[in-house]
Amino acid sequence: MNMETFHVKLFSLLFILLNSVWSTTSTSNSESFVQCFSSHIQDSNSSNEIILTRTSSAYPSVLDFSIHNFRFLNNSTPKPEAIITPFDESQVQAAVICSKKSGIQIRIRSGGHDYEGLSYVSRAPFIIIDLFNLRSIDVDIKNESAWVKSGATLGELYYNIAQKSRVYGFPAGTCPTVGVGGHISGGGVGAIVRKYGLASDNVIDARIVDVNGRILDRKSMGEELFWAIRGGGGSSFGVILAWKLRLVPVPPTVTVCDVTKTKEQGATKLLLKWQNIADTLPEDLYLHSIVGSSNNTITIAFGSLFLGRVDKAVQVIQENFPELNLESSHCSEMSWIQSVLNSSGYSMQEPLEILLNRRQLSYYYFFKAKSDYVTEPISEAGLEGLWHILLEANTSYMILTPYGGKMSEISDSEIAFPHRKGNKYEIQYMVTWGDGKDTKKYVGFMRRLYAYMAPYVSKSPRAAYLNYRDLDLGRNSYGNTSYAQASIWGLKYFKNNFRRLVHVKTLVDPGNFFRNEQSIPVCSSGKVEGQQIYGLGFQDR
Repeated sequence: MNMETFHVKLFSLLFILLNSVWSTTSTSNSESFVQCFSSHIQDSNSSNEIILTRTSSAYPSVLDFSIHNFRFLNNSTPKPEAIITPFDESQVQAAVICSKKSGIQIRIRSGGHDYEGLSYVSRAPFIIIDLFNLRSIDVDIKNESAWVKSGATLGELYYNIAQKSRVYGFPAGTCPTVGVGGHISGGGVGAIVRKYGLASDNVIDARIVDVNGRILDRKSMGEELFWAIRGGGGSSFGVILAWKLRLVPVPPTVTVCDVTKTKEQGATKLLLKWQNIADTLPEDLYLHSIVGSSNNTITIAFGSLFLGRVDKAVQVIQENFPELNLESSHCSEMSWIQSVLNSSGYSMQEPLEILLNRRQLSYYYFFKAKSDYVTEPISEAGLEGLWHILLEANTSYMILTPYGGKMSEISDSEIAFPHRKGNKYEIQYMVTWGDGKDTKKYVGFMRRLYAYMAPYVSKSPRAAYLNYRDLDLGRNSYGNTSYAQASIWGLKYFKNNFRRLVHVKTLVDPGNFFRNEQSIPVCSSGKVEGQQIYGLGFQDR
């Protein structure tokens, strides 16, 4: 036997032994967790409904139900040791206490739209706390507020507000099956962002289970943690149970307009103009662009939501963007809740109850996404080069979301979400496909597209949006991760707020219990880039 063969066999033996130890430890931790959790459930007869192990008949269907990215719906994706489906907050407390005691990691899922599957995938043995049973919504129109539990979807939230009033809404995203827990904790961009800011800008209070199993509200958690979970991602700090939201007024009638042009019809020139005016328009007008490729050409859809009547909407767009040749025939008047249906891909005539459907098949496919922020208009030459790349994949598109308005008035440090003044628009890149065998091809395409865009987007850092999670930006080590390593991706998501997030994390979860591949790290030395984290001007609780 030569030395090379010996080393190969030795490595294989070590791998088998380590894998065996890992599996044994995983099983032991899992059994320990189940025993601990069952002992905390007052009604032992209901434990089978709340804790689903791999032998439970409901385990596969519950696990798969909220997996929206089919890249992670396969046999090779790591599966949880158990799924906890709590019906009340005490069961979430028990899950945290027992997972910490048993040495098993947790993943927290509210809607399952995490682009990289971090709410239901882990490299280490883990359990899922799936919050879909915690989705009650209490709307208080008199006080212009609502308490919404984290397992509710945006569609359920919008529906419940509309049941109480047609002249109130909430500034959040347009996909109705997204869970409010993750969406709001990451920021929450929607169609009235220029008027009212982000979803997380409109949070009044919150309830969270911390690393010690305590339920904290804004007062008891302190302003530092409350700051961090609004835009910094809640899963780094605890399990967010519920949000108290500030509802916003909307007029009885809003106007939706749509104009689509191909490259041959002058779409490139229109986008050049759009880049210069979209962030300067009156804040009542949201005019976004969706760039796609199909039938060997580029199409650009210019869609708008105006908080007012059609005549005023047409007037404002014609005055600021006459090249679009917008006419009243391109527009429709409707209520704000009907505009939610429209942006979700439904007809205005659909019953509002369709927003309660948590599993809409149009939101399930293989995909890879990325994000960027644009601070200066992209040149015509830059756009022409972009078109060549987009035409390589007819299932690729880019959503361009204009900023300005309220977004330019709020400080970058007001909450953990930092992408405010100076950004003309945000880009979400998306490519979809229908077969797992094509994953490498399309992921490679997305990476080439992203590389091409580097000269045209924000720099130092090249910024990204947490809710469009992208592990290509970097990932944490299996155990504790250094500030330097985590800053590779952390500065992209959080810019100058990253250091403060590390400070908060170190205070509230010093053992780094709540962690994943892109969770906020703990600074175990008490220093961040050579500075004492406790000397950054923040008060300890």
